[in-house]
Amino acid sequence: MDKPEQQVPVADGTVPETPRTRLVAIMLGPPGAGKGTQARRVEAEFGVPHISTGDILRDHVARDTELGRQAREYMDRGELVPDQLIIDLIADRIGQPDAAEGFLLDGFPRTLQQAVSFEELLSQKKLLLDVVVSIEVEDEQLIERISGRYLCRECGRDTNVAGMDSLPETCPQCGGELYQREDDRAETVENRLQVYRGQTAPLVDYYKGKGLLREVDGSGSVEEVTGRLVEVLEGG
Repeated sequence: MDKPEQQVPVADGTVPETPRTRLVAIMLGPPGAGKGTQARRVEAEFGVPHISTGDILRDHVARDTELGRQAREYMDRGELVPDQLIIDLIADRIGQPDAAEGFLLDGFPRTLQQAVSFEELLSQKKLLLDVVVSIEVEDEQLIERISGRYLCRECGRDTNVAGMDSLPETCPQCGGELYQREDDRAETVENRLQVYRGQTAPLVDYYKGKGLLREVDGSGSVEEVTGRLVEVLEGG
């Protein structure tokens, strides 16, 4: 597929002469907007890796690394992990061979400072940011999605139990054990949305000012949302 045509100067105001990427994109949206699900579908459609800072951090938590122990305190409260704990992880990840043709970032940047740091990183690597997609969903629907979400300990896929009479005993994908993350519990959902609105939503205005932002309606079926995303990423 063709990459989006729009390309803008990176942090230092220059445009790389020979950009090596086919698609470099950022996906924004509040918790529960379906960013992870849609990013995986875009990954398959465009052949570029879906890079989720949430997945990276949870891997460190599971392995009980020093970074994981620090991150756990923030994640369990539904708060943002401090910038310095994730910037180096992003730099390392996008430098890996599978990201040579581009990548889709999910969950980063989350603050204006992270956005500035990412621009500096792109400038150093002579890369271009093609588009920033913001998935828009009403708060009421977000709360229902988040509080009903359970993850599988085996395959990592999520199952939403909203509207079900009872919680399934096992993962419908692989039969593994289902569990609910601490930051998906009902008592932390409103705090997560407040954190997003207060600290992350300003990124929408930031990227809009740069002419990079494209808003996508996140309501409807998974397939309908994917269709809207693909159209935007193709420059339609």
